[in-house]
Amino acid sequence: MFNQNELIKYLMCPQTGEDLIYQSGKLQNSSASNSYEVNKVGIPLFVGQSFSQDAKTQEAHYDKVADDYIANIGYPHTQEYMRYLDLAFLELIENEEIHSAVEICCGKGEVFSLLGNRVANGFGVDVSTRMLSEAKKNFPNSNYLFLQADAIKLPLKNNTFSHVFMFGGIHHVNNRQQLFNEIYRILQPGGKFYWREPVSDFFVWKWIRAVIYRFSPNLDHTTERPLTYEETVPLLHKSGFKCGLWKTLGLLGFCFFMNSDVLVFNRLFRFIPGIRKITRFFIAMDKLMIKIPLLKRAGLQVIGCAEKIDVKS
Repeated sequence: MFNQNELIKYLMCPQTGEDLIYQSGKLQNSSASNSYEVNKVGIPLFVGQSFSQDAKTQEAHYDKVADDYIANIGYPHTQEYMRYLDLAFLELIENEEIHSAVEICCGKGEVFSLLGNRVANGFGVDVSTRMLSEAKKNFPNSNYLFLQADAIKLPLKNNTFSHVFMFGGIHHVNNRQQLFNEIYRILQPGGKFYWREPVSDFFVWKWIRAVIYRFSPNLDHTTERPLTYEETVPLLHKSGFKCGLWKTLGLLGFCFFMNSDVLVFNRLFRFIPGIRKITRFFIAMDKLMIKIPLLKRAGLQVIGCAEKIDVKS
């Protein structure tokens, strides 16, 4: 059932920019030229002409691999390493008030889960209804709304949100300038955009990933590309952002204890006695190694933050 009418005021028609109203089981714009189904679990579906070809490809891909992804994040070694990455993010945002937030490529709502009750109103966007249904179960509260929509054509109003988050989503988007333009558009002046993504500034990771991304059945090399500093930051600046943070994390420990949805042997680690302690040892080693000047930008993950510094006309 769709019972979140209060949150509709944050939405707009992605084709025309008009306000949306809910009636007869659909969302439609005020001129009635466009309408969008709401599925049986209450997820508005902004599909059809508002979906880019990349989004359609990713929708099919992630509906196919969703079960493997969900299993991966349930393994003890994955959870342990993820906890380290999560704490690194939470330390950055611990003093910020989060009024209205968007999690793009939200999956099961990973960022919202970390933030707990700090989010006044939360909007999750993803292309996969399979993942959105899981998110909906996790957040049945009336202050959360989950949408099937394209990241480069968001059905969200201008200058509205205090925060936007993307964890593992940017590298799925080929048209990143349009993505950053959209995020800039929906943020309030002074709003923050946080991301945590695969990064390949270190040539070794770039070479290894070039092979893995092409041959792994759980990855799609045509629509997935890890970030680099030289490509990403200039695009953020062009959209109007001020990039205030680019911090890489994760080295050998990340290689061994994450990515079990891709590295099949990794799944067997869950049977090793004391695997959580072993993972914590490798986390400590990664933290020491990343402090070495030559390895400062060599991490496999990047946490970043950019701020909307003015309103574009």
